[in-house]
Amino acid sequence: MELREQISQATEFIRSRTQIKPEIGIILGTGMGALAKEVKGDAVIDYSEIPHFPVSTVESHAGKLHLGTFAGKPVFMMQGRFHYYEGYSMQQVTFPVRVMRAMGCNTLIVMNAVGSMNSLIPKGSLVLVRDHINLMGDNPLIGPNDDELGPRFPDMSQPYDRDLIALARNVALEEKIPNVHPGIMISVTGPNLETAAEYRMFQRFGADIVTMSTVPEVLVAVHGGMRVLGISAVTDECLPDNLHPVSIEDVVQAAGDAEPRLTRLVRGVVERI
Repeated sequence: MELREQISQATEFIRSRTQIKPEIGIILGTGMGALAKEVKGDAVIDYSEIPHFPVSTVESHAGKLHLGTFAGKPVFMMQGRFHYYEGYSMQQVTFPVRVMRAMGCNTLIVMNAVGSMNSLIPKGSLVLVRDHINLMGDNPLIGPNDDELGPRFPDMSQPYDRDLIALARNVALEEKIPNVHPGIMISVTGPNLETAAEYRMFQRFGADIVTMSTVPEVLVAVHGGMRVLGISAVTDECLPDNLHPVSIEDVVQAAGDAEPRLTRLVRGVVERI
């Protein structure tokens, strides 16, 4: 079955369950599920019900689609994402972004939990992603291109919308949200955490933070003509000369600790879009 037909079937199913016409897509990262409680719901749909949607297998990714209003705007909010390391293809990982675009979303706010290699961006910080480095070794745009979905060679000179970044910075200042920094994100496949030598290499590449997700979703969003804002919560410090073991429980706890500030930031951005 062609990708466009799969998108159409998923879109038709979701539309049968909601009257909402979403304008903003929001993807919540590890440990960030509480933000979904802010949605004034029209519908909550398990991913397993939606045709061609993968199913979340990672702790703290609930696997629920929330359709409703958030900060006064109609949203398509994903409580949980899919990761390449779960065994899904890049096309499966990014399928929800195709669907939200088909539903009418023209903006994507994508969030994640990250490690920081920059001592000036400590644990607990929020990072406004201004660019990325893709070290995942794969790309969801590989294969036949459907010109109805986007161009064969999408430009990536500004994958993260400068106006949205400026808006988020202004919100942080106006709302007095502390520890918000700009940063460059590098994406790897996981699921293992990185070695000290790898973190040192990432620093030399110019990266501030590291993730195991997000870049594929951003590639597809840009391919589809969406504006993108990336916001990361620093859940662990990955300083190669002072590296300590980290557990998933630590990551989830740190993401939860950052969530009240993250919620204020995202709410303020959505209100002003």
